[in-house]
Amino acid sequence: MIEIYDKMQEVKQLFNSYLEEHNLRKTSERFAILEEIYERVDHFEAEVLFEQIRAKNMNISRATVYNTLDLLVSCDLVKKHQFGKNHAQYEKSFGYKQHDHIICTECKKVVEFCDPRIQQIQTMMGDLLHFKITHHSLNLYGICSDCLKLKK
Repeated sequence: MIEIYDKMQEVKQLFNSYLEEHNLRKTSERFAILEEIYERVDHFEAEVLFEQIRAKNMNISRATVYNTLDLLVSCDLVKKHQFGKNHAQYEKSFGYKQHDHIICTECKKVVEFCDPRIQQIQTMMGDLLHFKITHHSLNLYGICSDCLKLKK
C-alpha cells in the first residue's frame, strides 16, 4: 500500500513540475483527474473517464478532462492509443513496463502482454539498421474467445 502511495506522490510531483515548467495553472481538477487515472487498472476512453468522474459528483467539465488528458500525454504520465478505427484509449504509463496489446475487433477488449523476445527483436533490428530505438508499439488484432463463442 505504501508503494502505491509513493508512486502516486511521485506522479503528482512530476505533473506539478511539468505544469510549473510550462507556466500552467495547478488546479485541483487536474490533480483529481490524475488521481482518477492512476487508480485505474485498465485502458479507458476519455468519455468514459468523464462519466465516471461525474458519477462521483465531482464538478469537472468535459473540456477539463480532455485538456488534462492532453497535458498528461505531453508529460508522459499517460499513453494515448488509437486501436483501429474506434476512439482513442488511454492508460497510465509512469512506472509501467513496456507492453503490447491484443485487441478484439468485435468487442474492442484490450489485453496487455509482455514478451521479452520482442525486446530482443527491437534491439537486433536497431543494431542491424543502425537505429537507436527509443520505444515501440505493437498491436495485434483478432477475435477474443468470448466473441468466438458467440459466433458459434
